[in-house]
Amino acid sequence: MEVLGQGLVLMLTGMGIVFAFLAVLILVTIGSMGFFAKFDGILPQDAPKKAPAKKPAQGNDDENVALAIALALG
Repeated sequence: MEVLGQGLVLMLTGMGIVFAFLAVLILVTIGSMGFFAKFDGILPQDAPKKAPAKKPAQGNDDENVALAIALALG
């Protein structure tokens, strides 16, 4: 019974340490987000690039399906 109690204490201690680490990690992340938001306007923002126009599919759809089946089976 003593070993079971020690295991329970060890488990709760480990879970507490992990919980504290994650809480500190969240606080540091929120703090750094606010810190870096102040410097957001220093660098110019890039204009969004237009996506290239899609090319029409080459060949017949039936040919593409047949090719896909042949590749899957072979």
